[in-house]
Amino acid sequence: MLGYALRRVLSAIPIALIAVTICFFILRLAPGGPFDGERALPPLVLANLRAHYNLDQPLVVQYFIYIWRLLHGDLGPSMVIEGFSVSRLIAIGFPFTLTLALTAFVIATFVGLVAGMIAAVNQNKWPDYVLVLVVMIGVIIPNFLMAALLQLWFGVYLRWFPAGGWVNGSWMHLVLPVTVLAWPHAARISRLMRGSMIEVLGTNYVRTARSKGIGQRLVLARHAIKPALIPVVSYLGPGLSYLLTGSLAVEQIFGLPGIGKYFITAALNRDYGIVLGTTILYMFIILALNLIVDLVYAWLDPKVRYR
Repeated sequence: MLGYALRRVLSAIPIALIAVTICFFILRLAPGGPFDGERALPPLVLANLRAHYNLDQPLVVQYFIYIWRLLHGDLGPSMVIEGFSVSRLIAIGFPFTLTLALTAFVIATFVGLVAGMIAAVNQNKWPDYVLVLVVMIGVIIPNFLMAALLQLWFGVYLRWFPAGGWVNGSWMHLVLPVTVLAWPHAARISRLMRGSMIEVLGTNYVRTARSKGIGQRLVLARHAIKPALIPVVSYLGPGLSYLLTGSLAVEQIFGLPGIGKYFITAALNRDYGIVLGTTILYMFIILALNLIVDLVYAWLDPKVRYR
């Protein structure tokens, strides 16, 4: 298992380099730049700014300068937010984004697993039908529309929760954004768990356990839950990465102090450093999550062997 993990880490290095290269050249070759605005800058000022950020160099030279800095842990300065480096902005905003995504992930996983098991045990009964309806709502409605609906209903009409902002670090401000993030993922997890659990409950060893007089709870705990988790675990890694990336838009909608506001501002203003730095951060997170999921998958399924 250790050898497999090491091989996966080593194989991720060229993948990461290729991804960084593609992102770098796409950003630099796209029309516009960080200093293009409604009012054009004087030519001398523009030339000084481009020289300060090495934008006057050939594109290949810019690329190798960036890679050299990246290897030394330097993501470069922000070209739009004056006086801040990309690393500092990520250090300021990412902890909140991570907290928001992990909170939604834990809630979505717990609710999805429990709902999926309840629906599987009560197949073709009213709990199963209710779950199907909730899953359809969670999957069909995009998060930005769900955010607007929850803000309007619970934040404006009923006034149960704040419609946005982040005042005094109150957990009440997290209820609506966490719900927006967690709902679709809980729906997908419950659908996976339901289908997997129904399949496992129909296997011979589960039927044999029931024929021996073992109660439903013991059958689920000892024989059904662990094998039923395998397809769910395969989804959890990508699911968490989707939550982290999806939280960027949700943070902007609810006015939360995460990395989303910096990323969206940077994307609109062509701040190469922040966009590329955030992309690299999420790329490494996704690679790490995929490795963790593969290792957990091997632990859950005894038939899987890595040599």
